[in-house]
Amino acid sequence: MSAPTLSPRKAARPRPGDRSSARPDSAREEFLRALRRNISAHGFLIGAVLCFSLFSWYPMVREFILAFQKNEDGTTTWAGWSNLTYVFNDPAFWQAWRNTLLFTVLALLLGFVVPFAVAVVLNEFRHGQGYLRLLVYLPVMLPPVASVLLFKYFYDPGYGLFNRILGIFHLPEQQWLQDTSTSMLSVVIAATWMNMGGATLIYLAALQGIPGELYEAAELDGAGLLRKIWHVTIPQTRLILSLLLLMQIIATMQVFTEPFLLTNGAGPEGSTTTVVYLIYQYAFNFNNYGSAAALGLVLLVVLAGFSAVYVRLSRSSED
Repeated sequence: MSAPTLSPRKAARPRPGDRSSARPDSAREEFLRALRRNISAHGFLIGAVLCFSLFSWYPMVREFILAFQKNEDGTTTWAGWSNLTYVFNDPAFWQAWRNTLLFTVLALLLGFVVPFAVAVVLNEFRHGQGYLRLLVYLPVMLPPVASVLLFKYFYDPGYGLFNRILGIFHLPEQQWLQDTSTSMLSVVIAATWMNMGGATLIYLAALQGIPGELYEAAELDGAGLLRKIWHVTIPQTRLILSLLLLMQIIATMQVFTEPFLLTNGAGPEGSTTTVVYLIYQYAFNFNNYGSAAALGLVLLVVLAGFSAVYVRLSRSSED
């Protein structure tokens, strides 16, 4: 007698927990549900990738190609290293780098120290701190051109505000933007006032995250204000200080707006000619786009090299 067999209806019934009996198209339906659920996120992601490709990555690749090309009478030919050779043999190249490095050093002395000091002072206020933060950040919200033109009025040798202040104290008037000894410092002062608000607020947020117990322990050890800043504040904000230092160096080495509007770019005897302004001259004054792209490539390599060295030193110090 043969063993009883299951009926077709019972044989097709899935057992609980048996995944092998799932429908073949269940995975496809699950994928479609996940796609519909995240369609907006994918749309924003695709838009961001397209924007970066069009406005960031494509210009970088195009600049790299253009640095080795030459365009004469509408005909584009490969120039090899001739654009780089022309840039390195140009006397304005070395003067622009000297001015850019001078601007970077002065901007670090003012634009790196002053925002941190202002943040330390603001952190001591217990009332009205919101209004003070708004006051400090207000220059950042102003259009850069308006801020630069305001300082151009302040620096005017005839009726400028700064010379009037010097006259009150019976001090000699200065040719702020017309003198080679003060032109770069004048540009740095304007740039520091325009851009210090964002760094100040970042420093202030970092300071407010420091536990108060550390300051209390320092006071019990007899530490004064300067020792508390040196032994508590700076070590606790070292990461933020390092990050903003790198960002500020990269930003200051690409300065263009302030010298262009204050001193017409070059300044007296070329004292405010920067690397980015020299790129502007190559491209739009001399119509030498190959040399402009070559100089931009040199600036990119310098900044990338500095960033790589900085990251390596940061990792070694953490280890």
